[in-house]
Amino acid sequence: MRADAARNLEAVLATGARMLAADPGASIAAIAAEAGVDRRTVYRRFSSREDLLTAIYASRLAAIEHAIADARLHEAPVGVALHRYVENIIAVNRTWPVDLARVLADDRVRARRDACVREVDVFLERATSEGLLRPGLPPGWASALLPQLMHLVSRQMPALSPARAADVVVDTLLRGLGAP
Repeated sequence: MRADAARNLEAVLATGARMLAADPGASIAAIAAEAGVDRRTVYRRFSSREDLLTAIYASRLAAIEHAIADARLHEAPVGVALHRYVENIIAVNRTWPVDLARVLADDRVRARRDACVREVDVFLERATSEGLLRPGLPPGWASALLPQLMHLVSRQMPALSPARAADVVVDTLLRGLGAP
């Protein structure tokens, strides 16, 4: 793919994610206009609105997988990996604000999403065993709380950079769940 075509595709997908998160009924024409491309460009790449939606959700899922891999949850020191993961996911949430729940009926999407969840759960168990998180909390509590904190800061504090937003989330998580 040519560099300009790749940029156009990225612009269409990211713009589509943002617009569809705000208005699930956003048209392809509106998405194309906001992305700065002709709607024919979008229709050459996607034969239907459903194809565009599928590509947007696939991009979000791929970005999540990359964010997890980049955080090095199994190799990096726990505190470093936690901050990197949170920072990465906040950036994903802001670039791809659509909710994967809309496409979890697809077994392949669900399997990929579930693999991501398991990887983070294993990491949070590591964080507990290494003393970063307090033991004895109800099972799954940290796994349930962390995404909520990331979602909240992603949506409610857009002026914070992903790095600063990650500082806030990690500090909140550790002061509330940190070992005494």
